[in-house]
Formats: sequence, structure tokens, C-alpha cells
Amino acid sequence: MASISFRHVYKRYGKNNEIAVSDFNLNIADKEFIVLVGPSGCGKSTSLRMLAGLEAISEGEVYIGDTLVNDYPPRDRNISMVFQNYALYPNMTVYENIAFGLRLRKVAKHEIDLSVKRAARTLEIEGYLNRKPKELSGGQRQRVALGRAIVRIPEVFIMDEPLSNLDAKLRVQMRAEIIALHRKIGVTTLYVTHDQIEAMTMGDRIVVMNKGVIQQVDTPENVYYRPANLFVAGFIGSPPMNFIEGTVEDNGRLEFRSRRYIVPIVGEAAHSLRQSGKVDKTVVLGIRPEHIRLVASDSSLDDRYNMEGLLEYSEFIGSDRYCYMNMHMDRRISVRVDPTHAFANGDKLSMVFNMEKALFFAHGSGELINRG
Repeated sequence: MASISFRHVYKRYGKNNEIAVSDFNLNIADKEFIVLVGPSGCGKSTSLRMLAGLEAISEGEVYIGDTLVNDYPPRDRNISMVFQNYALYPNMTVYENIAFGLRLRKVAKHEIDLSVKRAARTLEIEGYLNRKPKELSGGQRQRVALGRAIVRIPEVFIMDEPLSNLDAKLRVQMRAEIIALHRKIGVTTLYVTHDQIEAMTMGDRIVVMNKGVIQQVDTPENVYYRPANLFVAGFIGSPPMNFIEGTVEDNGRLEFRSRRYIVPIVGEAAHSLRQSGKVDKTVVLGIRPEHIRLVASDSSLDDRYNMEGLLEYSEFIGSDRYCYMNMHMDRRISVRVDPTHAFANGDKLSMVFNMEKALFFAHGSGELINRG
């Protein structure tokens, strides 16, 4: 097993040296499961391919353990790879697909047999060893692809969108199986996805990328509750965090004033905004849908802080319901409520923010101001 280290890594393409990955720095501990997540084109797969040796590094260094691997060909990096399209040989049986890499390395026949059967037993595909890929379901094919990767225990696993071709139910099942497999064999793993649910549920840490730049590296909990900037806050979470632009004012107590509404600023946020010189400055308030409460508009609220609007529509998703409020702003405000709530589309309602959970971001840079 091995640690991984990216040190000031860049990837440039073409005559104009267009930057696909910029100053990528990341240290991954031995046996850690790291997920790279971000929108399409953000550089996450390119970073993975540079680790694997499938893309040349334009600048910087990549280490596996203590070994600088920049100039090592892929076959010498002791990495196993799993990709989106499975890449199985259709004319070979499951056994032959799993054994293929070992045969290329001229491993002894009896060792190949032991290794293939061990991998098949681990992945519960022993009964499919004599079948061809076309006779398998999508989930079974993905297990075969995983079997080919684990048949020899490598130093590093890399997985590039391995579940994106599966249906929603099977993705949930395979997420659990990949994590169970990782816990069993303990190989350092770098996993790429654009699916934030995969990232949040699988990673020991998450690397959020945008436009070739790392935005935040942290645990799933910290990425969700303490996003480093507006991009991370808006990318992680479904529905995403609500954002409202406004001004910080000091009227005996700090208040946030948007175009139509005022809310009090409390706790650590007030201290951080004062310390960072944001009084009388424009900032962005961010609040998650679960940190807002809806109440009937005739409730006894302080009129000064009464944020009243219309319920445009709601989405029932079983355990929750998301209400979308028209607050006469540039965008709707999403609110998570109990699925049994009695509100109807068109109702005039008031929102109550849990300001202890509110985050404030710098206008312009988008950096988080109050880190909690």
C-alpha cells in the first residue's frame, strides 16, 4: 500500500497552453479513500489520469509512496483502474477477463487460478466465471471490472465515474459494495465522480474542484457545513444552499439587509463580520433549506424581521418535502419541511431563518467569512 502526493501539478494543452489543472496540491494517506468531485470539465479526471500515467504532467511532481513517478509508464506504477465503461473483453469469459492482466505479467497458472477465485469470492461473482459479459447485468459487469482491478493487490486504486452507467437503485448498492471492498483490502483509493451523493457517502475526504483548481479538501461534514467559498456551498447540497446578497448594518445589533428584508446577525457570525471589517459592506448570506422554518403569515413575528412570501410549489420526496418560496428576490428560496405539512401552493407564509446556522461570504471573492 502507499500514500500519494501531488505537488504543484499543472496540466496544459495545445499551442496556447490552455490550463486544465492548475497548481494541484494533495496529500493522500495510505489506505485513505479520497473522492474528487466537481462539474464536467473541472479537471478531476485529468488529475486522475496524470496519477495513472495516462496523461503527461506539464509541471510539478507526483509521488506514490516515496517514489517520484512522473516518468514511469502506467504499467510500472502498480495502479489498478476501474472506468465508467467497464472495458471488458466481450469474447472472453468473466474468468478470462479477471485473469487477463495476470496472464500478461506471466504469473504462474495456479497462482492466477487462486487469485481469480479469491477476487470472485470477495465480489460474490463465483457463479458467473464461465459467462460472457453480454450475459451479465450492469451491476455484475461492474463487479467483474472491480475483480480485474483487485485480482492483484495494487498500491493504488483509481476509479473514474465507475457507477455512472448504472440505475439509481444499483448505484446505491454498488456504493456500499465498493466501500465494503475498500475496508476489506485497505488499498489507497482515488475516486472521481460528478455525483455529490457519491462523494458525500463514500469519501474519507472530498476534494471539490472547479475550473482546474481545488476549492476545498475536507471531510464530507466540513464541506457541507463549512464550505470554503460560494462555489462549494452551491455545488454541495441538493437543493443547494440559498444565497441572498445584502449589506451588513450596525443598528445597535448587527443586521443583514437585503433589498426587501432584514434579519438579525447573531453569535459567532456577528463577531467574524465585525473583525473582518464587513460592517456597511456587501456580503452574501448563505443558508441551507433545512435551516429555515415556514410559519403562517399571521403568526406573532417581529414585523421588522418578518420575511413574507408566496409558496410557489413543493416537491414531495418521501421523507421530506421541499417548498420553493417566491420572496420577491432574484431567485426562489428553498425550504425543507415535514412531508405532512398542511401548506398549499399560493399560501402566503413567513420564513424564519436559524441564524445560528447562517453563513456569510465575501462579495466578490466568495470566500467564507464566518468559519464557526
